[in-house]
Amino acid sequence: MSDQNRGKIPTIHDVARIAGVGIGTVSRVINHSTGVKPATRQRVQAAIEELRYSPNLIARSMISRNTGAIGIIVPFFTRPFFIEVLQGAVAAITHMGRELVLYNVETNDQRDRYFRDLPGQRKVDGLLVISLSPDDVAASAFRQAGMPVVLVDAYHPLLTSLVVDNIEGAYQAVKCLIAHGHRRIGFINGVTEGNFRFNQANDRLIGLHRAIGEAGLLFEPELVLTAPWDRQGGKQAALQLLARADRPTAIFAASDVQAIGVLEAARSLHLSVPADLSLIGYDDIEMAEVLELSTVQQPMKRMGELGVQKLLACIGGTADGEFLPELIRLQPSLMMRHTVIHTAPNV
Repeated sequence: MSDQNRGKIPTIHDVARIAGVGIGTVSRVINHSTGVKPATRQRVQAAIEELRYSPNLIARSMISRNTGAIGIIVPFFTRPFFIEVLQGAVAAITHMGRELVLYNVETNDQRDRYFRDLPGQRKVDGLLVISLSPDDVAASAFRQAGMPVVLVDAYHPLLTSLVVDNIEGAYQAVKCLIAHGHRRIGFINGVTEGNFRFNQANDRLIGLHRAIGEAGLLFEPELVLTAPWDRQGGKQAALQLLARADRPTAIFAASDVQAIGVLEAARSLHLSVPADLSLIGYDDIEMAEVLELSTVQQPMKRMGELGVQKLLACIGGTADGEFLPELIRLQPSLMMRHTVIHTAPNV
């Protein structure tokens, strides 16, 4: 920075002067708009770095109606699944030079308030909504307000939705246990919290039914329990299942965190995993690899990254607020580690 500029707060006019372009070109570069030649874009970015220019987001929004910010609405964001999805989303947002505004949801009222108020406030250019499915009224309101919205791990036909095939993931897990000789398979599913409409739990139950039916086995509802999506919930459900005289020889947990609770329960009962009990989780969080847990892998970071890419495409795609919704279905994969063992079929 030159001496004459030292101590001054740089403006967009200073950037334009040093780069030898008009302020309109600088604005297009700042807002990641198309139509700027690579060499020109490079000169503008060099001038921004030289001046250490930080655009005023409020002023930018008054001129262009763009805030430069992406909003993410996520429930219980400290849970491992959401942390890993957020890591992918944050990396993509940072790479694109955008700001992040995080809206954590702990209650139904909080979720409904965000869905109702954010489109009109225009504090962000678009919303990434994780694991929360808007109802028809909220989805229609997003469209009418011209607010770009992408759902991750949730679905609505009016909005671009990025989901993982949870039915297939659960089917592969239970099919694997059956192939290893298990016939009494316990299932610890996630309990619906409030009326957040987590369809993932229902889909994983459907996958279980499909695998059992395909194998010609009898569905035993007493071996299916629901529990909170946390370690303590998994532990308590496992203690119930393993206290039965005809206890299961294998357990499929709807999340890795619940599966960690199953490991704790087995240890407290002096049961060895996998010698006495085979176990498969779901998600493939970082701790699953550390514990050598067999699990169904969701591409969590990719979900966040791709969700942001789709959202930015919506933001930059049309000016009239009309977005053609997509349904993007990602496939899970079974990660076999050291918590599953072959056993003689128990009939």
